[in-house]
Amino acid sequence: MLVVIIVDLVSLLISIVVSIIVVAPVLWLVGRALAGKDKAKFTDAIWIVVLGVVIGAIVGALIGGIISSIIMFVVWLALIKHFFDCGWIKAFIIAVLAVIVFIVIVAILALIGIAVIGLALPF
Repeated sequence: MLVVIIVDLVSLLISIVVSIIVVAPVLWLVGRALAGKDKAKFTDAIWIVVLGVVIGAIVGALIGGIISSIIMFVVWLALIKHFFDCGWIKAFIIAVLAVIVFIVIVAILALIGIAVIGLALPF
């Protein structure tokens, strides 16, 4: 039982660190562009990600399913609204644009990775 709890805590910690590295910069850039550089600070983006991941883990463990997805969507919007000091609509736009920017960055990195692998092939 103790081992399971330790493994769960370690996986939560890893999830937080990876999310901070991957999601926080994108969220900060989009928030800075839409909410302004005085309202959207990088530390705010880090707090949004940390709290979102922790609350998401708790809600996912307790509820699960489509209901937890809806709850977490509202929680992420509320975190963006609170930390970036904006309204609900602007928080929604920031969230949507952050997802779009993230997808574009991942696609570019994938193409670069494919190109690098293609250069290494012998034929």
